[in-house]
Amino acid sequence: MRFDNLYSHDFARLAVGLPLCRVADPAFNAEQTIALLKQAAAGGAAVVAFPELGLSAYSCDDLFHQRALLDGCEAALASVLAATQALPLVAIVGMPLRVEQRLFNCAVVLLRGRILGVVPKTYLPNYGEFYEARQFCSGEEATVATVTLLGQQVPFGSRQIFTAEDLPLLRLHVEICEDVWTPIPPSSFAALAGATVLVNLSASNVVIGKAGYRRQLVSQQSARCLAAYVYSSAGAGESTTDLAWDGQALISENGELLVESERFQRRSQLVTADVDLERLARERMRQTSFGQSVRLHAAQISAFRDVAFKLGLDCDQPLALRRHVERFPYVPADHSRRDERCQEVYNIQVQGLTQRLASSGINKLVVGISGGLDSTHALLVAARTMDALGLPRTNIIGVTMPGFATGERTRQQALRLMATVGCEAREIDIRPSCVQMLQDIGHPHSDAQPVYDVTFENVQAGERTSHLFRLANLTGGLVLGTGDLSELALGWCTYGVGDHMSHYNVNASVPKTLIQHLVRWVAETHQLGAGTDTQVLLDILDTEISPELVPGSLQSTEATVGPYALQDFNLFYTLRHGYTPTKIAFLGRHAWSEVYALAEIKRVLRIFVQRFFKGSQFKRSCVPNAPKVGSGGSLSPRGDWRAPSDSEAVVWLADVDRIPDERA
Repeated sequence: MRFDNLYSHDFARLAVGLPLCRVADPAFNAEQTIALLKQAAAGGAAVVAFPELGLSAYSCDDLFHQRALLDGCEAALASVLAATQALPLVAIVGMPLRVEQRLFNCAVVLLRGRILGVVPKTYLPNYGEFYEARQFCSGEEATVATVTLLGQQVPFGSRQIFTAEDLPLLRLHVEICEDVWTPIPPSSFAALAGATVLVNLSASNVVIGKAGYRRQLVSQQSARCLAAYVYSSAGAGESTTDLAWDGQALISENGELLVESERFQRRSQLVTADVDLERLARERMRQTSFGQSVRLHAAQISAFRDVAFKLGLDCDQPLALRRHVERFPYVPADHSRRDERCQEVYNIQVQGLTQRLASSGINKLVVGISGGLDSTHALLVAARTMDALGLPRTNIIGVTMPGFATGERTRQQALRLMATVGCEAREIDIRPSCVQMLQDIGHPHSDAQPVYDVTFENVQAGERTSHLFRLANLTGGLVLGTGDLSELALGWCTYGVGDHMSHYNVNASVPKTLIQHLVRWVAETHQLGAGTDTQVLLDILDTEISPELVPGSLQSTEATVGPYALQDFNLFYTLRHGYTPTKIAFLGRHAWSEVYALAEIKRVLRIFVQRFFKGSQFKRSCVPNAPKVGSGGSLSPRGDWRAPSDSEAVVWLADVDRIPDERA
């Protein structure tokens, strides 16, 4: 199995075919269906679905009771079945089918010349423009569990799940049109029975507002069922005697619309989307209410039959992912959605801090200001909090504490920022107290023979924290933490100091890449007030991220722990989805190939795995209170993440070793 084959990472390419049709011309409809079927197979699809009653056309009305048409549909099915003989994908076509002197509206599931099963429609609309009960019987009225079709004995019924033995997470259930419009669709029970891909063969005429409703319906059903939902509908060629047809095809994954066809097209169409089956399976495992629902509906679930098949996938050939993967999963790429996200995060942080101050009876904050990103954003949140409480911003005591390696740029940025915000600004030179501490503990550092080790660095960090807490004691304030989610994930924080401990931290579930956008958003939207000089915020954004603890040269944080852009990407897919390093690298190369080579992605991922899974959990086990801001996760032991402090990283590092350095 190749690293660069999407099926190797539990993705499945799903397709919807919308063939140009002719009413009551099964041979023509079969020809159009076969053309799209071959196109889907050539494109690497595992499943392709076609419209309801597609071999006959939906709008045949009483022609459905004509033997010539029904015979023609079976002949058309034979043609389609023959075309599937050499194709490694499941095809699902719609047709009318006679069973025991009754007529059923059916979906027929085909693979490599074999009919896997026939699924009859359960709910027949008989209102408004629909008169299906005039021609068809509900699948619930069937008295047989198997039928003979084209010489094959095949399962018949609505409660079937088709499972791919060579892609075990691909488990298909099929329902037809009205079935999903009901209070409890058959697909809901199918999902509880294990189906991950729910397919709907629909016709669905178009009226004003219906397209938007379909999008909501499909997305919501995929979200409720923690599944992919594939929806096809009739298009060009259906009778317009009284109705019109727009040919809307949709594929949604867990509430997210992945692809939609072009509506009102006078041509055949094929749309595809790559669905992440592992994501669906993991969401079901993570959301315990899904398992509870399985137990509550055990009786309905037990009625489902499992139909096994083999796709015959070739995972030894490259097959690139056709799916947009955000480079910054914590930050929406769309500008308007990004602004909305920033506003929401900002409000959550402010609400959390406002409540903490109100409940504690404390009306002052003490914040260490370094002139860097994290403390900047914490101060911005503090300022808005004071505004919300009707308190002056001078109730915030901002303190910049230059040490042995503090640059003049960051020192001036800290002073300018405090002036811009309008808080009380103080400056404390920590060097004398650091020298005393180094002497007290017997550290060999001296001006004549400097020793710039970890102790030298941490003494400075510790002195800053000590000053903040004692100043809070003196002034009756609350120390506001500044450390962010990315630093907690990488263990890039000194135990017990300001980027780790505080009375309350507003940044603990906000990753570095999002903080950058939050600060920029505050500047661009003038959140500090009209006429405020926000250039200092832009200057801070342009400053190299550094702890500034060792004199003589700039300490680049990203040179040590890797680019935060990649590390936040790694964090999201580890924390939110629990993916293996190989899958994260596969996604990372897809998203970042224009910037980083696979070898670099692998190198940075190794750093992440080593730091995240071994050696840093003890720091996360005692973090201060902080509001969770997003579904991307929190590392609080009281929230999203509970892990042992003495675990090993062996299995994750072994998986990193499976990642090739180049394309292979």
